[in-house]
Amino acid sequence: MTSSRLALFALLVADHDDAIDFFTRALRFRLVEDTDQGGGKRWVVVAPPGGQGGALLLARAVTERQRAQVGEQFGGRVGLFLETDDFAAQHAHMLAHGVRFAEAPRHEAYGTVAVFEDLCGNRWDLIQRRLAGLRHAGGIAARCRHSCGVWRPARSGYWGHPSPPSRPPCADPTPAR
Repeated sequence: MTSSRLALFALLVADHDDAIDFFTRALRFRLVEDTDQGGGKRWVVVAPPGGQGGALLLARAVTERQRAQVGEQFGGRVGLFLETDDFAAQHAHMLAHGVRFAEAPRHEAYGTVAVFEDLCGNRWDLIQRRLAGLRHAGGIAARCRHSCGVWRPARSGYWGHPSPPSRPPCADPTPAR
């Protein structure tokens, strides 16, 4: 069986240099590639630090139709999700670098989240998941063996609760049942 992964997502921007500055400075992305393709075209790729997930191809809008979509690629909805392992530090860094947040951070069952806008107006979620082992399609979790009602990542691979718990994981080091 072959494997596949989503490697790049094209995000329309008004200007390459402004976009590079925003993503590398405000979001701490790394510039993966910036190649001149001639005729005013550039292949510009940025990616979050840590090497996890896909990368963004920053595509400069050149036609009237493309320019009309800059900042509107998701019709006003959140369309991109930036996961972090330290919400408070990332949020503070982004605020210090002028990122506009549409709301104060909120605590949901799955973690801490706040909606922000990139330099073009596309809406993103900055999110820190409550339990690192719980990701996307339900995640992996199990109740602690003491039946204390607290969830934590399961070492056995048991598919537990369909969404992360609202309480912190149990500190008991014994395996989950």
